[in-house]
Amino acid sequence: MEGLNMFSHNGLRKVTGSRTSSLAMLLFALCVFFYQPSCFGEKAQTYDKSVVMILAVNQEYDFATPWKKGMMGQGVGSGFIIDGNRILTNAHNVANQRYIEVKKQNLAKRYPAQVQFVGHDCDLALITVPDPAFFTDALPLSFGPLPQINTTVQTCGFPMGGRQISITKGIVSRLETTTYSHSQSSRHLVVQTDAAINPGNSGGPVLQDGKVVGVAFQGLTTADNIGYMIPTTVISHFLEDVQDGTYDGFGKLGVSLFPGLHSPYYKEHLKIPPAEDGVVVTDIPLNSASFGKLQKGDVLTKIDDFNIDNDGRILIHGLSLGLSEAVDRKQSGEKIALTYYRNGQKHQQELSVEINIPVIPWNLLYDVKPDYRVYAGLTFVQLNRNFLSKWGRSWVTEIPFDLRYLFFEADQLNENPLRKEFVVISEILPDEVNAYLQSYKYQVLESVNGITINKLADIDTAVQTDEGGFWIVKFIGNELPMVIDANKARSRQDAIMQKYQIPMETKTNEKEFLF
Repeated sequence: MEGLNMFSHNGLRKVTGSRTSSLAMLLFALCVFFYQPSCFGEKAQTYDKSVVMILAVNQEYDFATPWKKGMMGQGVGSGFIIDGNRILTNAHNVANQRYIEVKKQNLAKRYPAQVQFVGHDCDLALITVPDPAFFTDALPLSFGPLPQINTTVQTCGFPMGGRQISITKGIVSRLETTTYSHSQSSRHLVVQTDAAINPGNSGGPVLQDGKVVGVAFQGLTTADNIGYMIPTTVISHFLEDVQDGTYDGFGKLGVSLFPGLHSPYYKEHLKIPPAEDGVVVTDIPLNSASFGKLQKGDVLTKIDDFNIDNDGRILIHGLSLGLSEAVDRKQSGEKIALTYYRNGQKHQQELSVEINIPVIPWNLLYDVKPDYRVYAGLTFVQLNRNFLSKWGRSWVTEIPFDLRYLFFEADQLNENPLRKEFVVISEILPDEVNAYLQSYKYQVLESVNGITINKLADIDTAVQTDEGGFWIVKFIGNELPMVIDANKARSRQDAIMQKYQIPMETKTNEKEFLF
């Protein structure tokens, strides 16, 4: 897949970068399917009581200087009413929202709305409207099964600048697992259709026989008539997840796998029976659900009742898909059965599917106020995907080499079970106390005054101490420490904060947005 972008109604929004070459290509959210008069009729009149327009005002933070907020933006998307007076839409339609309104076709009145739940890893969100009058005469849509290849579907939504619901027909051409553009990392099942696209239709329902079989959300910019929808397998996982009042997300096994059994010699070396296929475990991060249970060199041959082939694929939904599809069926905390070989011996074990949080977050973060610390004019932030985005579309090649290496290899390199995150100097605000220290910008902290920095809050403790009147800051991969006059840094603290208009108090990862 290549040439993919994300669109909002106010224009083109480029989303770039990833951990793999396929993700370096751009993704975009489907926005509109062109009007086709032959598609309108009795059902179109029904859909106007189900499909709604969503108008959102959003604002992002600058993850390099987190006390600064970006400009306000506006976007328009689509959604549809489901049971319980809820509206299902894409997460990217309401990400970083400050205010949301919804409206129906042919009606001028807009109703304030609120986000109930959002899943940025699966690009789905539930919103509701406090005023019950909005749902008068509403016709909730229900869900159907996965559509079959070569069958016809209809996609509904609002075209850019239009007030009328647009409906178009398309043919299902493929079901596959791919990266969801909104998170830039999470991979789930998608359904591909051959429909012409244009900004404006994200979050609209895709229907077959009057049932919702997907939610339109992304497509290709470099190819005509290719669009993608989120299938009902992912939607049902999301809706079941939020039934307890919180959204946990999609769990993972948390292992790296290698399709090495194509080589008969390697299979023989691992003492795997000739009739068995599978994949080899190559790495298990410390925070993984599989840590302490699986080992490097184990060969996975079966997951639940699905046999794993040498490409790491299983037969599920009548298709050959990656084994992660079996994991995606599970809610966080549920058990999954694995069959594997270790040293030529066959084993079976149940593991919990868990939410694995990497020490460097892979996904783009939304709806959070980034945490930070400023001492001696040095701005300390979490090393994450949002921070790296400051290098732009080509961030993978533009970021300093040590950051690139750490980003890609952090989980494999980290041997410290206490580490929650990596902390980087994102900015050095010029002042007499930090003169000549600009070369340390973008360095990743190892320790301050002998105290290992496992999370941002550790800096607060470390700066209360000193070594012979100095702050001694050491960095990962750099033998030259930073040395700061401790007393001068403390005396200059308030002046620096006032000079650069930085709030005197910060809060950790505060959920500032309204849901």
